[in-house]
This record gives sequence, structure tokens and C-alpha cells, in this order.
Amino acid sequence: MKQYVIRRLFNMIPTLIGISLLIFFVLTLAPGDFVDANSNPNLTAERAQELREIYGLDKPLMERYFTWIGNVLKGEFGDSLMYKQPVTKVLNDYMWNSFLLAVVALVLYWMIAVFVGIFSATRQYSLFDAGATFFVFAAMSLPSFFIGLLLIKLFAVDFNIFPVGGMYTTGSNLSGFARLWDLAKHMFLPVMVLTMIHAGSLTRYIRTSMLEVIRQDYIRTARAKGLKEKMVIYKHALRNALLPAITLFGLELPGLFAGAIILEKIYNWPGIGRINLEAVGLRDYPFLMGFTMFLALLTVLGNFLADLLYGTADPRIRLK
Repeated sequence: MKQYVIRRLFNMIPTLIGISLLIFFVLTLAPGDFVDANSNPNLTAERAQELREIYGLDKPLMERYFTWIGNVLKGEFGDSLMYKQPVTKVLNDYMWNSFLLAVVALVLYWMIAVFVGIFSATRQYSLFDAGATFFVFAAMSLPSFFIGLLLIKLFAVDFNIFPVGGMYTTGSNLSGFARLWDLAKHMFLPVMVLTMIHAGSLTRYIRTSMLEVIRQDYIRTARAKGLKEKMVIYKHALRNALLPAITLFGLELPGLFAGAIILEKIYNWPGIGRINLEAVGLRDYPFLMGFTMFLALLTVLGNFLADLLYGTADPRIRLK
């Protein structure tokens, strides 16, 4: 195991180098820059060139790349042109707001998906299975902005149960439990949308995997030995049925920090997804490169974590 971990960590290096080259050149070779995106009729060509020199946009591409990647290796992603602050500070200011939404939704939709997926598989073609399948496909087919706006109309406008948007009530000076409760009310609708969107596909994965596993010979053998059905399902079948879902879990790691761009815009949530959308419009390439590189690193680590979980969930898999 130790040799496997070390080898995989070394293999990540060329992968991340290739990703960094792709990210840098795709963004820097795109038409326009930060000066073009923020230009006005009074901006002269001389002043525009001066601004490019200040931001370092006039230097050769390879020089800019090696400067950027050298800073990345030091843990520095440069300064955001939009916020005039280090990219790491901007990420730290907004990323955890997105993480809070994502991690609460992740816990909820994994619990729902595992529960519904198991019951649907063990009661195939039953009324419960038919109803679960209908709601799963309904949630998967509806776009997030439609569900988000519908929930605002129902719960915020018509019934006035939850706030329309934001993270806290504007102008409030709450503290302690009252502040936590205010945060929970503002989180409820966006978390509900995220849960509905992701629970559907994960439920289908677990249901399909469970149907394949419970038809295996070793499950028939376990039942023939007289084991209780709960032990057969939850101890023997579920552990192997979760193997395909482990891959999804590993890939969800960057999603916890990436933010939900559309939902954060709809609910006016101060998350990193909304900031990323603004950076695209303003061509804040230092922020976009730093944020994308951070997500790429999380994706590589997520795949690595999924491989380790495979070996933990299934002892037949040997990591060498």
C-alpha cells in the first residue's frame, strides 16, 4: 500500500503539469483581456498599453507561464485583477460559503440515494419502486434554475416561510443560535435544490448496482445459510454495490468547492460559483487560472481517494 501511494503521488506530477499548460494557454490565448473587458471610450491606446504593462499582460507567453507556475508551486496564484487581492484570499473569502451548501446537500442526497436505492432494488417493480423511479427522473429532467425559481415562488413568495435569497438577513445583528437559525433558513432552499438534482442520478446508480449484486451466487449462498435478510443486504450486498458509487464520490470532491453557479446567482448566495461567473465576464484570468488549477488538483486527489476506497470496500482489490 505504501509503495502504491508513493507511486500514485509521483504520477500526479506530470498530470498536473499538463493540466497547468492547458489551463494557462487556453485562457491566455482567448480573445481579449482584462483591459479590453473594462475599457471605456475615454481610455486611450497609450493608457491601455500602460495598464497591460502594469498587469504583466505585455510579456511573452512562456515567460508569463513560468512566472505563474513558479508562484503556484509556492502556493501563490497571483492577484485577482477584479478584486485587487491575492487569488488565495478571494478563494478563502467565498469558497467556504459554497462548501457549506455543498457538504450539507452531499450528506442529504447520499443518505436519500442509499436508502431509496436499496429499497427500490429489493422491491423491484413494486409501487415504491415505480414511485421512486418517477420522482428520480422528474428531478433529473428539470433544470436547476426552474426548480430554484419554483421553490422561491412557493416557499418564499406565496407561503413566506423561507427568505428569497442571501446568506443572512440584511441589516441583522444576530449572534449565537439566532444567527445559526437565520443561516439555516437561508440555506434551506438552495440545499433542497442541490439535493433533488444529485439524489436522482445517484439513486439510479445504487439501485442498478444493487440489482446486479443481489443476483450473484454468493448472495444466494448467504441466504441459503439462513442469514437474516437485513444482514445479507446491508453487510454483504451493499458493500459491493457501493463500488461504482465510490467513483462518483471521489469526483464530487472538487464539486464541494466549485460552487453552484446558477443557484448562487438565483439565491444571491455569496459563493465562489458566482464570483467565477463574474471573473469570466471581466476576463480576470489570474483568478480563473488559479481557481481552475485548484479544482484540477482536487479532481486528481479525488480519483486517488476513490482508488484507496476501492481497496477498503472490496478486499479482493489489491493496491500494489
